[in-house]
Order: sequence, then C-alpha cells, then structure tokens
Amino acid sequence: MPGANARALEKARGLACDTLIFDLEDAVAAASKAEARQQVAAAVAAGGYGHRELIVRVNGLETPWGAADVAAAASLPVQGLLFPKVETAAQIQAIDAALGSAGAAELPRWFMVETPRAVLDLDILVAASRKLEGLVLGTSDLVKELRGRHRPDRANLAFALQRTVLVARAHGLTVLDGVHLDFRNLETFRQSCEDGLAMGFDGKTLIHPSQIDAANAVFGPNADDVRWAERVLEAWQAATAAGRGVVELDGQLIENLHVEDAQRTLAFAAQIADRG
Repeated sequence: MPGANARALEKARGLACDTLIFDLEDAVAAASKAEARQQVAAAVAAGGYGHRELIVRVNGLETPWGAADVAAAASLPVQGLLFPKVETAAQIQAIDAALGSAGAAELPRWFMVETPRAVLDLDILVAASRKLEGLVLGTSDLVKELRGRHRPDRANLAFALQRTVLVARAHGLTVLDGVHLDFRNLETFRQSCEDGLAMGFDGKTLIHPSQIDAANAVFGPNADDVRWAERVLEAWQAATAAGRGVVELDGQLIENLHVEDAQRTLAFAAQIADRG
C-alpha cells in the first residue's frame, strides 16, 4: 500500500489479505517521503486492521530517508520492517545498528531480494541476519538489474526464484513471490500464482486489490484440498492402529511425508477460518 495514498491506507482495513506492506520506498515519490511516513504512522496508530499482519517497507539506510523511516516505524505496533535491496553484510550490520538505536533490536526483519548480488550471496546473507522472518522477491528491480525483459513464463528468472525458495526453506523462513505488473490481466496473474505455488512460495506480493481473490484461491487450501487431507489422516491413523507403515488411498501410496503435508493443509485452513 503506497504510504502517500491516504485512501489506500483506509481501504486496506477491509481487504481480504493476510499481510499489508505499507510502502515508503518505491511507491512514494521523493517529494512525498515525509508525508508518507507521517500518514503510515497515523494509520497504524489508529488501528482497525484486524487480523492482518502489518509490515512497513522502509527506504534503504543509504538513502536520505532510510534512517528517519526506521526511527519512525520502529515505534509503531507493526510485525516487522521490510528492507529493500539488501545485498551486503555491511547493510545488515547497519540495519541492526539502526534498530538497536531506535530501541527495537528485536523487531522482526524482512529482506527484499532484488539484485544479482543478493541472489548469489543469499545463503550467506540470511545466515548472518538476526530476527529475519521472511524474504520477498523484488522481480521488477531484478529484471532491471539483469538488463532483461519481463516475460509471462518468467523462465529468465527461474534460477533466482528457485534459489530464493531453497535458501528460505533451508533457514526456515517465509518466502513471498514478486509482483505481477500486468495487474489487469488476471489470467496471466493466476498462472504466475500457480507457478509460484509449484516452486514452493508461501504467497505472492500484490499491487492491486483486484489480485487478492485469485491469489487467495491459488495459495489457500480449497474444499477438495481439505477433504483430501482429512482422508489422508484418517487412512494413516487406521494403518498405524493396524501396525502398518504405509497405506494406499485412491491408488496413491501414503507415507509420512504425505501425512505432514496433510497436517499442514489442515492447520493452514484452520488459521484462515479463525481470522474471520
């Protein structure tokens, strides 16, 4: 949500999304940075965002606005700060120092992955980070840095996408896919969501409310997913009671890994139901 857009900040209170990223960076013109910072602080302080996780994307600390962004956002009741273009150990040290000075050393961090150096060094960067909870692909900036071109199948980004998911999984982090710029084309957007789900992404960052329903439909478990998970657990429990280590269900061999997937699906569905 652009921090300089008061109407968007208000509308966000009613959106059917899981997380709101209040943006002080790319979506805000230089002349509006201070205003955006003040508006986001006022909106968050006013509350009313319900179950939604609140994240503030600050400007990089190397910019004229980054330090003030961190100082202001660190005092807000948010669940984390999202830092753009993180690609060096020096940046991570600066982030830690800035949050420490703001009295928010334990505030969770999220990193944007949007440069070639970040992709190549990601495992090292993540291992060196404190309180890191998630990674967000910045595919628009990454394509620019690569001097590439946007294409619907994103085949030119396959390595970067897969590497980011691999690193996130290795370190137990949440990982969100990048935005889909052609936001009015819901057909290609949905395909992008399905591709991201198949790669292992936990969700997708969105730039327009019209994308929310499709993203929820792809990344959230549907009724068939829930019923299959319930049947897997029922079959497994029956097999376990009978002393068997494997079981067949509808012609598919069910093992421990399928049980873990089923448990995760049901837990995910329960969380969505609880959020109201």
